Parts: sequence; C-alpha cells; structure tokens
Amino acid sequence: MSLDVRTITEDDLPGWIRARRTGYLQSPAVSEAELAFRRELMDFPRAQGAFDDGRCVATYRSFTQRLSVPGGASVTANAVSNVSVSATHRRRGLLSRMIDRDLREAAERGDAAATLIAAEYPIYGRFGFGPATRVTEWEVDVPRAGLDPRHAGPGDGGRVDYVDVAGLREHGPALYERVRAARHGLVDRTDVWWRRNTGALPVDDVPWAEPFAVVYRPADGAGRIDGLLVFTADDRWEAKLPHQTATVLDLVAVSPAAERALWLFLLSVDWITRVRTGYRAPDDLLPDLLPDPRAARVVTDADLLWLRPLDVPALLRSRTYPVAGSLVLDVTDVTDVTGVTGPAGPAAGRFLLEAGPDGASCTRTARPADLSLSAAALGSLFLGGESAVRLAALGRAAEERPGAADRADALLRTGRRPWCADIF
Repeated sequence: MSLDVRTITEDDLPGWIRARRTGYLQSPAVSEAELAFRRELMDFPRAQGAFDDGRCVATYRSFTQRLSVPGGASVTANAVSNVSVSATHRRRGLLSRMIDRDLREAAERGDAAATLIAAEYPIYGRFGFGPATRVTEWEVDVPRAGLDPRHAGPGDGGRVDYVDVAGLREHGPALYERVRAARHGLVDRTDVWWRRNTGALPVDDVPWAEPFAVVYRPADGAGRIDGLLVFTADDRWEAKLPHQTATVLDLVAVSPAAERALWLFLLSVDWITRVRTGYRAPDDLLPDLLPDPRAARVVTDADLLWLRPLDVPALLRSRTYPVAGSLVLDVTDVTDVTGVTGPAGPAAGRFLLEAGPDGASCTRTARPADLSLSAAALGSLFLGGESAVRLAALGRAAEERPGAADRADALLRTGRRPWCADIF
C-alpha cells in the first residue's frame, strides 16, 4: 500500500503526536495536556505526516524563527523540528519527501536559512545542513574550586535578587532580546516558550515544579536587569552533610559583569557542592572564573544548532565582519540521499562577498572562485564558529587561490564563539 505524505490537520494531531513519541522511544500515550500544548505550538500548514492506511508513521514540522547573527541583526530562518520515522517504516524516503518539500517552500518564502537541532549526527549533512554551534556542559566540584567562602554579593556594587515566576515572565523576554542582540547564534523565544518554561502552559500531566530564579542589577542601572539565572537543586544529604547539586536551566546576561556575578552567586549558595552548568558556549567564562579551573569537569561537548543556507546573498549580507575584504565563494548545493543525486538546491552558485565592520554586499558573480565548498560547509562557517582552514584540511572546502581559506577565516571568524541556548 502506498504511503500518503501530506500536511496534517488538527484532527490528525493525536495520531501525529503518538507517532512522534513512538519515534522518540517515549511512551506513546497522548495526554490532554500535551494535546493542548501542541495545538498552541503548531503551525499546521507547515506540519507534515506520513500515513500508512490512516496511521501516522512519520512526523515533521517547521516554524518561523529569528536567528541572531554577528553584528546584532537577525535573519528569518525555517526551523525544523519533531522529525521522526517509525522503526517499521525506515528507509522508504519519508524524511526526504517531507524535508525537500519544506525547504523548497522556505526558499520560496525568502527565508535566509533553515535550522535544526540534530538528534543524530549523520542524517542532515546530505540535506545541506552543517553544524554551526557547539555547546559544552561542565560539572563543578564547588569545594575544590577555591572560591572565597565569605562571598556575599557582587563586588562591583550591583545586586542579585530572587524573583518568582511572575517576575520571570515580566522581565525575561525583554532581557533575552537584549542578550540576542549582543550574542550571535541565539534564537528567539516565543510567548509559548516563556509560558511553557514558567509553568503557565503544561506540557504533560506531571505537576510543574517551580525553579529558583535570580536577576542581576548593575550599580548604575537604576534598577535595570542585566542578567537572569534559573536553576534547580536536589535535596540530598548524607551523614548529616549536604551534597546538593544545582542544575542551571537558564543563564543569560547582557554584560560580562552580570555573567560573572550570577555564576559567583550560584557557586556560593550554602549546601550546594556541585553545579551542572547546562549547555553553554565552549568559550563560556565559567571555568576560568574559578581559582582552580580543573574543578570544572567537562561532561558534554557536542554540536547543537545546524544551519542550512537557502538565500546565500541575503545570509552573508545580514552580518558584519571584523575586517574589510572580499571573497568569491563557489557553493555546491546538491542533495544526495542513498546515492541518488538530486537537482541543485537554492544555495548553489558563485558569490562575491565584499565585507567589512559596517556590513557587506553579496551578489552572484562570474569571477573565478577563491574558495569552493558545499552548502553544509558554508552553514558551518557562517556564524563564525568553524574555521575554513580546518575545513580545507578535512577536505570539505578547497582553495582555488592560495590563502583563500585564511582570508575566509579573517572575514568570518568571531571573537566569541556562537551559542544557541535552546533546543527546539
């Protein structure tokens, strides 16, 4: 029997959720809370499912996202999520059919790029996605860190205060948008995101437990909030001694002073002997804030946000560049699924980038190429977290003119690593 791949309707939603949960090896039971949550979350014209005799066996959805880029601007991205294929229906081209349609529609809309968080590494490179940000998670042995046990607050005259979930909803969105303008790689947080993460929109039938939250106010800010920390703590004691672990759910800051103050606050809370940092940028300040950085043990180091160029000129024009220069990029964009080569994708072509600290122009050109690379490789380079010299060494980019990879790095690399704080 042929498989029907189509846009889903609200009536399809319970079966679609069941298929997604099955594909993710979660209990297939669908709760009323999750149904309500998904109804608010879904953009139904951009949600697809594959159906076999009426049963949903594969899921896919996309939605509009804003991605911050170097220089403080944002681009519109087609965010891909909830991709699953039931184990009974693998290797039948279902993902290819859904993602090809979605990416064509995204290119027609004028989206600059597509983004996703890859549950499995090998899948998405063949669709033109490249890993664009990495994350590191540390576990800090607080007693070993060597911090001053007399720490009682920021040394810069600022202050740290607890807030409740109402305060999170009030102050969080505006603060996060300020952070996004200062840190590339972050994606926007919708009203649904804030309601979900402050307990106002349950995701399942498990009771929501309110976390701890604090904000940082600088000394000269007239009450302005420059940082936010959300964390949980377990309740573990042994032989009348505390062995509590604090787990960071969110830490965003507009300034290094705010970031330092929030980390030092958390590491000084009585009874906390370990801190799990959550997913941070690889160049996060934390380890070197400690008198003994070896007290911070890396427990995760992995890719997170993947990026696929759709409109190369719009994408490269959207960001700023640390130095002035020009570069001709020859981009190949060919989908190759199970050895079958498809037609050229929207990112294919030769492009002249003329860039500098104040912005850039990018146009199609017939000039000889300086650097040849795939759309996936350009996706990895765009936010500044990967090196063209390294990709050339790996065979994923080719210098057509000597020194082109060094020139690409001079233009594209950024002083701080890109960071995506959220999984979507």
